[in-house]
Amino acid sequence: MLNKRELLITLSAVMAAGGAKADVKSGRPPISERRFVSPAIEQVITRTKKKLKDKSLATLFETCFPNTLDTTVTTSVINGKLDTFIITGDIDAMWLRDSSAQVWPYLPYAAKDKALIQLFQGLIGRQARCLLIDPYANAFMRDPTAKSNLEWSQADDTEMKPGVAERKWEIDSLCYPIRLAHGYWKATGDTTPFDAEWRQAMRTMVDTFKTQQRKTDPGPYRFMRKATSSNEMMPLNGFGAPTKKVGLIHSGFRPSDDACVLPFLIPSNLFAAVSLRQLAEMSALGFDAAFRTECLALADEIGAAAAQYGKHRMPDGTIVWAYEADGFGNTLFMDDANVPSLLGLPYLDICETADPLYQATRAAVWSDANPYFFKGAAAEGIGGPHIGMDMIWPMSLIMRALTSDDEVEILASLNTLKTTTADTGFMHESFNKDDPAKFTRPWFAWANTLFGELVLDITRRKPKLM
Repeated sequence: MLNKRELLITLSAVMAAGGAKADVKSGRPPISERRFVSPAIEQVITRTKKKLKDKSLATLFETCFPNTLDTTVTTSVINGKLDTFIITGDIDAMWLRDSSAQVWPYLPYAAKDKALIQLFQGLIGRQARCLLIDPYANAFMRDPTAKSNLEWSQADDTEMKPGVAERKWEIDSLCYPIRLAHGYWKATGDTTPFDAEWRQAMRTMVDTFKTQQRKTDPGPYRFMRKATSSNEMMPLNGFGAPTKKVGLIHSGFRPSDDACVLPFLIPSNLFAAVSLRQLAEMSALGFDAAFRTECLALADEIGAAAAQYGKHRMPDGTIVWAYEADGFGNTLFMDDANVPSLLGLPYLDICETADPLYQATRAAVWSDANPYFFKGAAAEGIGGPHIGMDMIWPMSLIMRALTSDDEVEILASLNTLKTTTADTGFMHESFNKDDPAKFTRPWFAWANTLFGELVLDITRRKPKLM
């Protein structure tokens, strides 16, 4: 068996051999067809490509990192305010989660780029307006007065409002806009987007979290859909499975848009606690002291409840984070590639990578203890029920490397990502563990941009690997 140093040398040789390929071509659209151009991001691409000895990796980075800007952004002015609408890729609607995550890797470069500043201002404003339309919706229409154009949501039994594309209640749909706003504020110091409308949206967000703690009643949200897959359905007349009222927030659906089995989705609750503390930090932007106190108290309550009710005992006695719980003592252990995930907890600043509980959880989710961990002839990684068995999501490989300090692990993930694009030059939603040519969603901007973030992260943290 090779030792760690020998493995690292072998993987480096594999990467170098891959870089020798001459037929790897950029998949970027020509300049005339790009939807948004950022001078700062173009400079980042140029600088980074020079650092990458593996030319095929450099080309993949050049194609993937700007994919959100190149293909998914529409900017305009609505009622005198900048507006930015960002689709996920091959679905013509804006998810609060995806739109936030897709632009997150561009934040470090915003302060020196007026174009990016305006993009972020417009997106923060658009997300606030979406939250005020319906805080329970996960996806929205370009036209805030339009009916959903998504075929699968036309007949949903829920309170569909104009401007809503899909109304699946997911905790992280409210967390991501806070993460984006806080990150933008920290990166630029600009307070322009944080007006009265944004503050109203943030108050609505906190109220929604508290309502979905369901301490006294089920609350107003219910969802039912005529579907052949249980992943699309919430039990008990659309209100979800029962829970004990312990302070955790109910989530109807996961970040994958699949229905929760047990309503206390632990990664999303932990994300909510972090988001509330970030919002409390932003309380000086027009909020009163009482709002800051309310945010911190709710964060503490959720964190304490997760620590008490959100852990799972493995068959060998190891304690790990549960994926879902119900407060009665029942827990579900698994992980899903979509973030927030158990694997991605440090990425969202929920814990340190070295945290013993996280490390135990990490080892379990990247093993056959996780029913959605797949290992085949082409790759190993995490998928989820959204696509089905044996389908690995590149997002899980990216997240594994982003949350690792192990050079062998990082390089192995990077090599797998590079060799499972089916020669398309892009990341996909998922690919078959034995045959990467069998993949879903050829245009999935979040995965593309996240891959670019990984390459930049490695060039900073582990430059010798490049």
